[in-house]
Order: sequence, then structure tokens, then C-alpha cells
Amino acid sequence: MTETRTRTVFLLAHTGRPAAVRSAELVVQGLLRAGLIVRALESEAFDLPLPSSVELLPEATPECLNGCELLIVLGGDGTLLRGAELARASGVPMLGVNLGRVGFLAEAERDDLDKVVDRVVTRSYEVEERMTVDVLVHSNGEVVHTDWALNEAAVQKVSPERMLEVVLEVDGRPVTGFGCDGIVCATPTGSTAYAFSAGGPVVWPEVEALLMVPISAHALFAKPLVTSPTSVLAVEVQPHTPHGVLWCDGRRTVGLPAGARVEVRRGAVPVRLARLHHASFTDRLVAKFALPVSGWRGAPG
Repeated sequence: MTETRTRTVFLLAHTGRPAAVRSAELVVQGLLRAGLIVRALESEAFDLPLPSSVELLPEATPECLNGCELLIVLGGDGTLLRGAELARASGVPMLGVNLGRVGFLAEAERDDLDKVVDRVVTRSYEVEERMTVDVLVHSNGEVVHTDWALNEAAVQKVSPERMLEVVLEVDGRPVTGFGCDGIVCATPTGSTAYAFSAGGPVVWPEVEALLMVPISAHALFAKPLVTSPTSVLAVEVQPHTPHGVLWCDGRRTVGLPAGARVEVRRGAVPVRLARLHHASFTDRLVAKFALPVSGWRGAPG
């Protein structure tokens, strides 16, 4: 019999969702029955019916995942991105269960909970690495902020009545400048998130590339750009324009003074995602967006 007592799994859930509460209960019970150790946050234990055998930790830090085999996240895109922060910092793979609407980062849906528990218990999953981006903010020639993102780093205007004037740069060379609501610098993983809403292309996750997608640009040439993964993208906020704001994955933000420069490059640290099956991204795309494929006949036999 395989020894499982020393195996530990961390559970992160969106406790504001009734579905997450019930899902967490089912997942925890299944893992404990199989002999795995389960950890969770004290703040979430108040809303989740967790058995006393669950290890509770006071706050969400990367150290919470020390010794953990897996981070299981139950929730929507926001909760999954919160889990991605812990997964990246700790190196522990994240297994997402979607309880929201789209959930491209999730590997399973709420109807798959029994399968999730079984795959975790039997170690029937694989781990893939997703590219991130590192972000530097320069002001007056100095680096004033550093950050990272799994999906995107978005430079946006603050004042709704005035556009943000920017100049775009790729690999140290200017490309174009215009007034806009913002610029999204995204990874392939983020191509189905904010960049998609801004009109950017869908990029398959295994493609290594960086995206630069304008938001409501007032210009004739304001097309999405797809660059090499080794490229360095830069967005320069013009000195005469109102100040802007930088959002990373829609979770972390910092103000951008006029004249600020935001540089985006491939991240040094990826996010590791646990995968339960080998379904193609094409099938995932069709399912998530409910795309019409009736009439498809496939390649001739």
C-alpha cells in the first residue's frame, strides 16, 4: 500500500461562494479519508465546515506551503490568481477547480470533485509551467517599483475624461505613440483574459510570446503586437499626460506619474499548474466560450 500519511495538500477557497463551501467540504473529506494531511487558513475556517484534523495557519504566505505537494484552489478567476501568487512564490503546483464563469486557469469544474480527489490521491496528474512577466517601473531614471504577473500587466488611465498619452517600445526601439485608455502587456496565459477583452489574439499556452494590446486607442495603427518571449516591452507615459496606474493581474496596483516608464519582460519564475488530463487547448477554448462547431467533419479519413 502506498504511504500517504506524510503527503500534505493546501486548500484555498472563495468562502463567499456557497458552492465553494460545499466543494471544500467534499474535497477535504475525500483527502482526509485517503490519509492525506490538509492545511487551510484560519480566516477561511470560520466559513468552511473543516474537521479539527485540518491544520490551520494564521495567514497566507509562501511558507504556508512548506512541505506541501499541491495547492488546491476552489473559486473563480480572482481566487485562482490569488492562489497563483502563492504557487509562484513557493514553487508548489496549483490545481484549480472553477466555481466561477470562465476559469481558464482551472483544470476542473465543480462537477469533477470526485475525480479531483481521486487524481490527487493516486498522484495521477502532471505539472506544467506557465510563463510569467516581470515588471519594472522607472521614474526620473530610477526603478521605483517591481512586480510580476501571470496574465498581464496593464497600464491604464486614471481620469475617465482624459486619454493616456503613451509611446510603445519593443527591444529598445520605438514603435508608435497615441492616446488611449491603456495598454495590456500579456502572456499567452493572459491572452484569454484582459487582453482578449481588449481585442487581442488568443495564443495557445505552449506558444512562447509576449503580447502588447492597446485599449481604445485613438490612432490608425493601434494593432495588437505579438513579440518574441525574449523581447523587452516598454510603455512610456508622456510627461504632458495625466498620471496613470499599473495593474498586475488585476490584483496589485501602483500609481504611475507622468513621464513614468513601464518595462515588461519574461518572468524569471514561472507558475506551476497541475493538469489532470490531456485535453487540447482547442477543446478547452470551445468549451469555455461555448463556440459553435456544429457542422465540423474533421480531416478526411
